[in-house]
Parts: sequence; C-alpha cells; structure tokens
Amino acid sequence: MKLRISHETTYRYDRPIRNLIQSLRLTPSIYEGQKVLQWQIDLPGGLRGPGFRDGAGDWIEGWTLRGPAAEITVRIEGRVDTRDTAGVLRGHREVIHPLAYMRATSVTRADPGLRDLAASVQAGPDLLDLSHGLSRAVNDAIAFRPGVTESHTTAAEALALGEGVCQDHTHALIAVARERGIPARYVSGYLHSTIDGEPHDAAHAWAELHVQGLGWVGFDAANRCCPDERYVRLGSGLNASDAAPIRGVATGSGGEELDVRVQVEEMSQ
Repeated sequence: MKLRISHETTYRYDRPIRNLIQSLRLTPSIYEGQKVLQWQIDLPGGLRGPGFRDGAGDWIEGWTLRGPAAEITVRIEGRVDTRDTAGVLRGHREVIHPLAYMRATSVTRADPGLRDLAASVQAGPDLLDLSHGLSRAVNDAIAFRPGVTESHTTAAEALALGEGVCQDHTHALIAVARERGIPARYVSGYLHSTIDGEPHDAAHAWAELHVQGLGWVGFDAANRCCPDERYVRLGSGLNASDAAPIRGVATGSGGEELDVRVQVEEMSQ
C-alpha cells in the first residue's frame, strides 16, 4: 500500500521564546514492511543539525531555532510503500538487547490490577499465543474513548478507569507482557484506518513484544490486531515519552499551546 502522510505540529507561546532545541524521531523505520519513497522534514526558520541512528535502530535528528519566535511549526510531508508482515519486524537493524525492555517506568509499572489481568490470560508454552491473549485482554479491559485520559495517565489508572486511547492500551499491554516475562516496548507511528471503520487520530501507537523465534512482533491492543500495511512505524521506546516523535526544550517561554494535524491517505496505484 502506498501512503501519503502530512503531519504538522504547531507550538504557540504566550511570550516569544529565545531559543529552541528539538530532537526529532520523525523518519520512518527501515525494515521489510515499509520503504520510504519520499520524506521531507521542515522547521521554517530552523537549522538542521546532525542526525544519527540510535541503538534501537531509530533515526534521530536535531534542530535548533533562534528567536524571538511566538509560533513554531514542524512540517512533515512524505510517501511510504508498506506491506503486511503479520506484525513481525523483519530486517530491522538494532543493537539493544531485548531484555533491556523488561524495565518498568512510572507509567508502565504494574499494580495489583495489572498483575491480575496478566495472570488471567491462560496460554501454553507458545509465547505468540500468550502475546495475542494479553493484547485481547487489554482490549477487553479498556474501552477506546478519547478525552478521558491525559498524556501522563498511567497504565494502572487507565485500567482502573476502564477507558482510554491507544497510548493507554499500549502502556497497559507493555505492563502485562512484562509481568509474564515478555520484553515489550512502545512504538509511535501512523495509521491509515482502523478495522472498526470509525475515525481515529492518524497519529497512532502500538506495542512490540519480543517473541522467541520471531523477534519483535507488533500488537495494536486498541484495534485488536497486529500492524499491517495500514501502519507506518517511526520509532520505539520504553513508553510514550521515550518514543515521542518530537522532544525538545525552549528557553524564555511562558505558556505553550500545541496543535497537531495528521493526515494519512492511500495513493492511487
């Protein structure tokens, strides 16, 4: 599937900032499931710095901007050719050992509720079946409902609430997978559509679980499926903050307002 992606993130400040430094994880991953046909990152008025591929195989580049500036926009335009690999991350080069992703963070730490959910999934020695079962259990336990959680909501809080968005489903799946001894990580990217036919934010998140014999396998608990040709993978981390497409710091700023617009559409063949 050939997908066209337009992603615009605008920051507005109530007082002009003096300087901005950003680290962007906004370039699609290199693996068998996707091929970048064209990709352009632009920060008007900014200066592109050095880029590097980190130990997880993600491309990260730095940008700086000198103020004063009351509004800053990061724009991405690109085309990606994707194909279905049944969720398996084949051909992705990285050097971090999977066991590094057994480490809990403040938003993925398991509480008694998450431990009970993890233990409730019955499966044999097949880790792939167990992983599918854990993903289904999270989907059953947390209904998709935008606007009821915040960016800092933990997996335990989302489970107790019984509602959340893809970030909450992903954090919860990471937590229960680690409880069952499966390394798990957060993945940020884009989604063209969802299997339920309902409109969702095209900026999306899912989990990857490390299954012995297969490697990293993606599970989208929010949509009860594995990533296929509708998904574009950007990068990964221990949680949403760690895998954030844009991270940075502004000096001299006051209040900040954020506006994000993402459009993913299929190109005519």
